[in-house]
Amino acid sequence: MRLEEYRRKRDSRRTAEPQGERKAGEGNCFVVHKHQASHLHYDFRLEMDGVLKSWAVPKGAPLETGVRRLAVQTEDHPVEYIDFSGTIPEGEYGAGTVEIWDSGTYDIEKREPGEISFVLRGGRLSGGYVLVHTGDKNWILLKRKVK
Repeated sequence: MRLEEYRRKRDSRRTAEPQGERKAGEGNCFVVHKHQASHLHYDFRLEMDGVLKSWAVPKGAPLETGVRRLAVQTEDHPVEYIDFSGTIPEGEYGAGTVEIWDSGTYDIEKREPGEISFVLRGGRLSGGYVLVHTGDKNWILLKRKVK
């Protein structure tokens, strides 16, 4: 049920993207995909609630404290997507090249309807981050000081 929108947008006969057949646990992994689709952007994904909660971040996750980046929430992805890299065929939703830009684990510090605060431990991204909901599908992703 959680992946209904994800599956509706994809033709499993044409794309090698995971379909979400594996039952997910309650992990604490994250991944950032560099996605060269119609426009280059980065997909930021946090494993929670048995899926990867996903946001498209046009300029990529901030590396410096205080830098704010637009993050547009997209459909949930299956947890298997955490290992996905490859090419989505032309004519399919999200057509283009997907590669893993960074991955690791995270700890949630606060999770409320309009704010998710967490600490990342990845190869490129580490430290405190927060996602703040600003309306509709729009969020702000910013790097913050860890308390």
